[in-house]
Amino acid sequence: MTNYKWFLVYCFTAVWIWAAINPVFYHDWLLENYLVFIFVPIILISAHYFKLSMLSYTLITLFMILHVIGSHYTYEHVPFGIQLGHWFGTDRNMYDRLVHFSFGFLLAYPVREVFMRLANVKGFWGYYLPLDLTLSFSAIYEIIEWLTAQNVGSAAGIAFLGAQGDIWDAQKDMLMAGIGALLAMLIIFVINAIYNPRLGRELKESFQIQKGDEPLGEQRLRRWLRSKR
Repeated sequence: MTNYKWFLVYCFTAVWIWAAINPVFYHDWLLENYLVFIFVPIILISAHYFKLSMLSYTLITLFMILHVIGSHYTYEHVPFGIQLGHWFGTDRNMYDRLVHFSFGFLLAYPVREVFMRLANVKGFWGYYLPLDLTLSFSAIYEIIEWLTAQNVGSAAGIAFLGAQGDIWDAQKDMLMAGIGALLAMLIIFVINAIYNPRLGRELKESFQIQKGDEPLGEQRLRRWLRSKR
């Protein structure tokens, strides 16, 4: 743990403690924080075995802070979200849209870093796959929201779902996450276009078929079966 990592931990812990003190709706606060209870220890433990960049940890911390702020007020009643709605000409609290956008914008880069280092993803796939996975995570979260709302008390479920009467809320939330991730990948692409002299070659190589490549499916299975005879 570097000093900067401890600084991030202290910042998040301070905001989390504030959010845990007299939340507007305790049951919704608890539902929102199940993900915090699960993923924050995973991030801290995995940091001992697979260290991400300071940029990735900063982006993850910023997103988690935005999330716990929403858990304190419930997303539907965050004061800044009301003001944000006024700026967009709507009476709807827009804080949940901001957080879903931030999910894509802030977490797409850490996802890209993991892809590139663990899966050795290069070129075009280093931009497309983080976008794709971020959208997948967003869809999974919407499914979790739906299942949770069905299986807890009506008031807590409605607060956790945060649809605010919009029947297309889940689709719009996923769209915001997708826009955020796409914007993040575009920014990273521009930075690479300016500073990475191998960008063109990497993009070209990412579409080239490697020597010795062969189809999978039934052909690979047939080879496995022959090897066991």
